[in-house]
Formats: sequence, C-alpha cells, structure tokens
Amino acid sequence: MRSPVYVAGVIVTVTPGGARWLGGVAVPNRRLVLRRLRGQALRLADGHGRDLPPALPWLRSEDIRRVTFHGSDAPERLRVWAGDDRRQDDALHALESGLPALLTVVDPAVGLCVTLAGWRAGATL
Repeated sequence: MRSPVYVAGVIVTVTPGGARWLGGVAVPNRRLVLRRLRGQALRLADGHGRDLPPALPWLRSEDIRRVTFHGSDAPERLRVWAGDDRRQDDALHALESGLPALLTVVDPAVGLCVTLAGWRAGATL
C-alpha cells in the first residue's frame, strides 16, 4: 500500500542574494508537517535577539539553521502563527486538499524573507 509523504521545510530569501534552504524533513502525514513547522517557527522566533551559535557542518533532521532578524515583527509573526489554532486548521485544510501550506515573514530592514512550507511530496511503497 502506498502512503503519502509530506515535506516540512524552511527557506530564507535575502534581497539581493537569492534563496537558501535552511533545512527540512520528510514526514508521513500532514499533522506532523504542522508540528514540525510550528516547532521551527518557535525556534526561529526564540533565537531573535540572542547571539547565535556558529553554523554546524551538520544538523539533526528536526533542526534548521537559524537566522538573525533585525526587527521584532518577523519573530512575533512566527510566534502568533505557531500559537493560532485557526491558522493551523487553515494550513491543515490546505494540505488535505493537496495545496502547500505556506507562511512567509519579512524583515524589511534587510530584505529578509523566511518561508515555512509544507507540501505533499509523493508516495512511498
């Protein structure tokens, strides 16, 4: 029997400079996508205003690379999204219907955009 595979990932875009994959993980169901994305949203938000550790050459699958925000709006939007049941339900419904679940927060001071994304990637045997 085939079961769907979902991906939960985080991408940062810096203008100019392009996009960079911060990390992600494949999970077996859409509820785990949201759990992972909520956890990463809080991890990013909680890193705001702190000295970030140097980048490691490897990360555990559940960890993403941190970013430095220059304002407090983006981290606060991440916290709000992670704690809002209605927004979580909307994201779950998007995944159920085959659409991606996306949240993008912007730090306009430096042209930084962080996107949390979940989508159905395919099927496994």
